[in-house]
Amino acid sequence: MNLGELRPAEGSNRKSWRKGRGHASGNGKTAGRGHKGQGARSGSGGKTGFEGGQMPLYRRLPKRGFTCRNSKEIVGINVDKLNVFDNDAIVDLQALIEAGIVKNPRDGVKILGVGELEKKLTVKINYFSKTAIQKIEAAGGKAEVI
Repeated sequence: MNLGELRPAEGSNRKSWRKGRGHASGNGKTAGRGHKGQGARSGSGGKTGFEGGQMPLYRRLPKRGFTCRNSKEIVGINVDKLNVFDNDAIVDLQALIEAGIVKNPRDGVKILGVGELEKKLTVKINYFSKTAIQKIEAAGGKAEVI
C-alpha cells in the first residue's frame, strides 16, 4: 500500500449539503431555516449558552466552594519511606526524586511521622511534622529545614 492509494472507508465521507439552491434541490427557498422566527434571520448564531431569554444553565446551577489562589500544594512523605537510604546519607529533595519517592515536588515536601525510621540520616527538606523530627533524632539523625 502506498500513500497515493489511501482512500477513506466506504460511506465515511459524504458530499456537503448545498443549501438554498432552488426548489429542485430539496433544500431551496428557506434553506432549512423554516419560516420567520429567530432562527430564520441572518446572524442568528447567538451567544454561547444563550437560551432564548430563559435563565441559562450556567446561571441556574449553584456555585460551590472556594479555591484559595495563595494556597501551597505540599507533598507529604512518611518517615518510613526514608529507610531506602543508607546510613549517614544526606537526604534532600534531589535525593528523594532520584530514589523515586517524589515525582513532582510542587510547592515543597513535608516529612510526616507515620512509620518507623531505622537509619541514621541527615534530612534537609522544606517542612517537618513534630513527630517526624522526634523519630529522625531518635534514630540518631538530624532534621534541617531549608
